[in-house]
Amino acid sequence: MRAMHFVLTVIAASGSSPPGSNPLDASLLDAANAALGEAGASHAVPDWLDPGIACDIPIESAMPKSAEAAVRECLAGAPLDLAVLPVEGRRKAILAADMESTIIAEELLDELADTLGIRQQIAEITARTMAGKLDFDLALKERVRLLAGLPADTLERIGARATLNPGARTLVRTMRAHGAYTALVSGGFTHFTEDIRTRCGFDEAHGNRLIVANGALSGEVGEPILGPSAKRQTLERLCAARGIKLENTCAVGDGANDVAMVEASGLGVAYRAKSLLREQASVRIDHGDLTALLYLQGYRRHEFRD
Repeated sequence: MRAMHFVLTVIAASGSSPPGSNPLDASLLDAANAALGEAGASHAVPDWLDPGIACDIPIESAMPKSAEAAVRECLAGAPLDLAVLPVEGRRKAILAADMESTIIAEELLDELADTLGIRQQIAEITARTMAGKLDFDLALKERVRLLAGLPADTLERIGARATLNPGARTLVRTMRAHGAYTALVSGGFTHFTEDIRTRCGFDEAHGNRLIVANGALSGEVGEPILGPSAKRQTLERLCAARGIKLENTCAVGDGANDVAMVEASGLGVAYRAKSLLREQASVRIDHGDLTALLYLQGYRRHEFRD
């Protein structure tokens, strides 16, 4: 059979089945193949990246996104993630990742607010900002003002509570082991990004700077603010410094402030994201963990670095 130019990757939900079971089985792949045929796409024999967990189906189609939509409709209701992507240039040379609600589970500004008894007030602003309903820079300044007077040592205690999302360390370490450059690009704070950079193994980290005076937060954030456009600019600088095209990058995030960065990358992923980014991103992961980004790039389980 002639070479296929696209691949459909199907990934099972993380933690969806008991140990030893196969959440992605032959019947689901048969249904996917049938849907591809009905959509006018030819396909080759499935290739398991991780038996029972992730599988590639090489395809050829004049309308690959229509083929993807057909499979998505056919498998609707199953806890699976899927995407049709080009085979060429599949493995990316740069990873740019958001931090909060992406690499880590928490929104740490909300956690700081909890120590002052104003979590709900700040969390509501955070939620509206991540949904794209508020200007990021103004909303960040407003929330930080509400933290004025918080003892600076609170930052260390809150940072120690941050939990890595499943697959985060494996994603970063695997891509680095195969030659990719990795960066944490966060609208959060440098007090936290450096620790998460170390824990995950990122090459570098970027974030916003909280101003501390007399042992407490001043209620101000340093300029310039790393917001939506600055996230994209950071990705562009990473590419320029290494002579890499944007199409050879992977970017992942969860909120409205990640849209520009995710849209600019070659593999832009909305990870368990808010509706605005889910609508804009070319790929979304709703069920799997962060190792799904490795499967999307064609990594096999034995190539992972845990």
